[in-house]
Amino acid sequence: MKPKDHVTSPEPDRYAMLTGDIAFSESISVEAMGDRIRGLREAKGLSFEELANLTGFDVDLLKKIEKNEIQPQLGVLVKLSRAMDGAFSRLVSGVGDKLYSVTRKDARPIVSRSTSAKGKELYTYYSMAPEVRGRHMEALMVTLSENPDGDMSVHEGDEFIYVLEGVVTVKIDTDVFELTPGDSVYYLSTTPHLVAAKKDRAVILAVLHE
Repeated sequence: MKPKDHVTSPEPDRYAMLTGDIAFSESISVEAMGDRIRGLREAKGLSFEELANLTGFDVDLLKKIEKNEIQPQLGVLVKLSRAMDGAFSRLVSGVGDKLYSVTRKDARPIVSRSTSAKGKELYTYYSMAPEVRGRHMEALMVTLSENPDGDMSVHEGDEFIYVLEGVVTVKIDTDVFELTPGDSVYYLSTTPHLVAAKKDRAVILAVLHE
């Protein structure tokens, strides 16, 4: 009897399994980051002028951020949290109350957006471990857009980026790299840097350490 031909099922797309379809799901709510920043500033008893002196940001920019007219980039959040002696993770995803966090790919996390000073959306992201209390590292799933303005970011901490989908342009000081799925980069955030999709959109896993 002739044996049946062995049929090999296609290997699952591990990047699709990781990213799922969360990036642009209409059912995901968007966190108003300005509310958290205002709450922390008021709790510290700081005026806009005092916070501007501590961070180097214009008062007008700070007011727009608190009104949610501009969604701050992660580097801006790092500077704000340090200036107000608050945990970066508190601004990004709130205060956790657990010793560990398991995030399922089909969970519906709170999504935050970051925009440029001109209001252009640069990326969306969500924390992969918001429930853990006292954490000093933030793991984020980030959907990048193009950034034609090319604004560089500088702040404290370290960053690790792993590309899941698309092509990512990374500029570190004067060096420019193009990363594709499976590529990664680690750098000190005190070095001027820019991370953006080369075209359309890209998805990365980003780990930020304060």
